[in-house]
Amino acid sequence: MDPLLQSVFDAVVDGNRLGVEAGVKAALDAQSDPGVILNTGLIEAMREVGRRFEAGDCYVPEMLIAARAMQAGLALLKPRLAASGVQAGAKILVGTVKGDLHDIGKNLVGMMLEGAGYEIVDLGTDVSPQAFAGAVREHGPRVVGLSALLTTTMQNMASTIEAIEDVGMRAQVKIIVGGAPLTDAFAKAIGADGYAADASRAVSLVRRLTEPDA
Repeated sequence: MDPLLQSVFDAVVDGNRLGVEAGVKAALDAQSDPGVILNTGLIEAMREVGRRFEAGDCYVPEMLIAARAMQAGLALLKPRLAASGVQAGAKILVGTVKGDLHDIGKNLVGMMLEGAGYEIVDLGTDVSPQAFAGAVREHGPRVVGLSALLTTTMQNMASTIEAIEDVGMRAQVKIIVGGAPLTDAFAKAIGADGYAADASRAVSLVRRLTEPDA
């Protein structure tokens, strides 16, 4: 790997935000292709972070720090990517369901997905079923990610799926769910297309749903 791209890669994996920013700036100054910096320096680094997480070699705090470092580099790259015509991946809509104000898990999933090259629309927390349905119609995402941390709000995931069905958009989107109290059986029972136990697995799940041949 090019030494400049390697420095970006290493800084992301290490969660070194200043190192990522310096590496991206140096790569851009050296006329490196913005798309190559994105894919080789940032996306591949976040894949490595996800691999380490799943292997038990790092934990949620380290993954969160790496994702924030990646976002710092992505912020520098976005104007160059747009100017060079590089398109983001599939659009993903995420939010925490009605009655639930927890956002750490949802935020980490969003950052990991952004680090994997997807375009993220984050609706925030305490999002009503109707607001989710309206956002699906407005943004036309490929995937909707629903988060809940409370057993008392889990059922609002079912209500949200029903609301998306009611506006005639269910066939156009894949719906995934996640959160500490959830299970794969619950996801199937409410009609979701998938369940992810953590942010790394959420990225893998979205890849399977949006890139079946990848």
